Amino acid sequence: MKQRIITAVIAAAIFIPIVIYGGIPFVILAYLMGTVALYELLKMKNISIISFQGILSLLLLWVLLIPKQYDELITNLGYTKLELIFFAVLIFLIITVVTKNKITFDHVSFLLLTILYIGMGFYYFVETREVDNGLTYILYSLFIIWATDSGAYFIGRAVGKRKLWPEISPNKTIEGAIGGVVCAIIVGLLFAIFSDIDVSMVKLLIVSAILAIFGQMGDLVESAYKRHYGVKDSGTILPGHGGILDRFDSLLFVWPLIHLLHIVHY
Repeated sequence: MKQRIITAVIAAAIFIPIVIYGGIPFVILAYLMGTVALYELLKMKNISIISFQGILSLLLLWVLLIPKQYDELITNLGYTKLELIFFAVLIFLIITVVTKNKITFDHVSFLLLTILYIGMGFYYFVETREVDNGLTYILYSLFIIWATDSGAYFIGRAVGKRKLWPEISPNKTIEGAIGGVVCAIIVGLLFAIFSDIDVSMVKLLIVSAILAIFGQMGDLVESAYKRHYGVKDSGTILPGHGGILDRFDSLLFVWPLIHLLHIVHY
């Protein structure tokens, strides 16, 4: 517990000021976290990040993470981000032939899904911060997930009896999951009343419930990854907490949804 607290304090002392400041330091932070998350997933699959497919995956991830305001870095080359993604897919498929299936279609599928999974989440992390009133949306997303996780944990321990998904995460309960959603709705209510977030109260309460549900699904997705590849934690970069994916698995689902549900105003 002591190690977890020390790590949390140090991480917060680095993370929070950068989130508040925004700009280039924030983009660099997103790139660093995305890179570490990719490393963690590749390690689960026993793929070295300094291998050809690892480097290609990293480059494609970095392209996906380019913020909208810097799209000219690609368009000045005469390409779009989507075209570069298609080109990378072709290269990945060619690799399966060149290596005579030492790198299989399963490997390629894993790599592409991993890149999209991480890239989508951290791209919208940056985009959320860059919009008008972006800091409020970031804080909203963080408090929603903290409330969901805390509510699910404490309510699950207090009254949880029915297992939510024992094959993937044996400690989670249905009662805890519902408690997490209720706590998220309370956070949404507080933001609607006390913050300057430009969303109607009814919509914010509904979105808060949806984000809580999908945040828990994001947690289960990462648990499924770990259970499938037989690892306890995604990494060790955060002593007492695990890896970047262990801390941001729920948020990788929440940040895109904030945009897809149109609660962010550009």
